[in-house]
Amino acid sequence: MFNKIYDWVDERLDIAPIWRDIADHEVPEHVNPAHHFSAFVYCFGGLTFFITVIQILSGMFLTMYYVPDIVNAWESVYYLQNEVAFGQIVRGMHHWGASLVIVMMFLHTLRVFFQGAYKKPRELNWVVGVLIFFIMLALGLTGYLLPWDMKAVFATKVTLTIADSVPLIGPAIKTLIAGDPTIVGAQTLTRFFAIHVFFLPAALLGLIAAHFIMIRKQGISGPL
Repeated sequence: MFNKIYDWVDERLDIAPIWRDIADHEVPEHVNPAHHFSAFVYCFGGLTFFITVIQILSGMFLTMYYVPDIVNAWESVYYLQNEVAFGQIVRGMHHWGASLVIVMMFLHTLRVFFQGAYKKPRELNWVVGVLIFFIMLALGLTGYLLPWDMKAVFATKVTLTIADSVPLIGPAIKTLIAGDPTIVGAQTLTRFFAIHVFFLPAALLGLIAAHFIMIRKQGISGPL
């Protein structure tokens, strides 16, 4: 059945050369755990990407039930957690995955740094990777407010205070991300939801695509 579908699509779009170019890519021996135990450190990037995919899929499920306003936000999360089939599992995956992806990305960054994989000709890919790290941190920051409980509100107040302390542009940054410069309220929740669901994921997908393209062009870096 799958072969028939593949042949039907290939006959019309000629996808076989594209698929072969992806599937036939040779993996260096030093990243094969069967040959080198230290090759497991090269798995951190792939694991980070795998968790990111889980975060995207679980987040899409959560948005089907979440209501981004201060009246219904907490109740929608409660309903999802306690009434929706498998809702507690999916939310748990998204919640713990948000922390795990940061841990895996940190380990991946350490591997790249200590093995000198940021050096020529991979300087630009290092910059892209650092930007992905900041995007991930921003996703965790904006997502923390969405359950709209007391802990989330007070943590966001601390975050906005830190943003406000930036010299010269601090108040402008606070107003931009919070909406209302005086309180954490409806405008703040709406903006955090929009940033978390639309703006940051769009930037993340673009940076990940650039990251993979450069890895494909430059190859996987070797050990020291």
